[in-house]
Amino acid sequence: MSGSLFEEEKPSGPPPDAPLADRLRPQTLDEVVGQGHLLDPGKPLRTAIERDQVPSMILWGPPGVGKTTLAQIIARMTKSTFVPFSAVLAGIKEIKEIMAGAEKARRTGRRTIVFVDEIHRFNKAQQDAFLPHVEKGNITLIGATTENPSFEVISALLSRTRVFVLKALSDDDVVTLVRRAVSREGFNIDDEAIRSIAILANGDARTALNILDLAVKGTPPGQPITKPTIEQASQRTLLYDKTGEEHYNIISALHKSLRNSDADAALYWLARMLEAG
Repeated sequence: MSGSLFEEEKPSGPPPDAPLADRLRPQTLDEVVGQGHLLDPGKPLRTAIERDQVPSMILWGPPGVGKTTLAQIIARMTKSTFVPFSAVLAGIKEIKEIMAGAEKARRTGRRTIVFVDEIHRFNKAQQDAFLPHVEKGNITLIGATTENPSFEVISALLSRTRVFVLKALSDDDVVTLVRRAVSREGFNIDDEAIRSIAILANGDARTALNILDLAVKGTPPGQPITKPTIEQASQRTLLYDKTGEEHYNIISALHKSLRNSDADAALYWLARMLEAG
């Protein structure tokens, strides 16, 4: 396993038939939309990347805000081998193989960024397996999570990483991304329809581009993309969980609305919980 992962220094780009979100993934920090609090010129994370002094880190934020994209850009800018790692599919054996490959690569002067998506799904033993290699500098660990890392990542690993919070994209951010896609791909869609995609996406860039992709495929050639087609393509889902961070955020908003006698807001937060299941 480790051999195959370390053979390719520069993975090829997405194939022409890849989903729109993959084809349009930003390649530089300046192409990233949103996250200015982390990536604007002079901000500590951007400065660390530009100076090639990237620490191990946890990227915490909602879906579709650029966690994977940012990790890939960091690897590209620091000329590091990028090893994506699934917390769902891998066990201790695979972790040890990856770490052995990274240690060997380090002795030859090559650096390795291990990117762990959904790091909150790792159990304690799996997280423990990373510790000595993060400490020795054999790898730079970048974990991505939608859950509060204070609750989901073991304290020993958390103390050896920096936590960077990524924010949900604003509607204007999503509009910028969709317009970029429309410009690059030459889609026939007006500003009103673009704005409706941004609203339906609820701050998730991947969702926005997937809606656009499906709407394009559902529109006859030469015809404009309409709002009804966009709504059919959206299959809108709302971010929510039963016991995690988002549950407490939303129930807190409901309680505050009730205490303030704001009936409209209270009904909105209640309906949002019911709609999300």
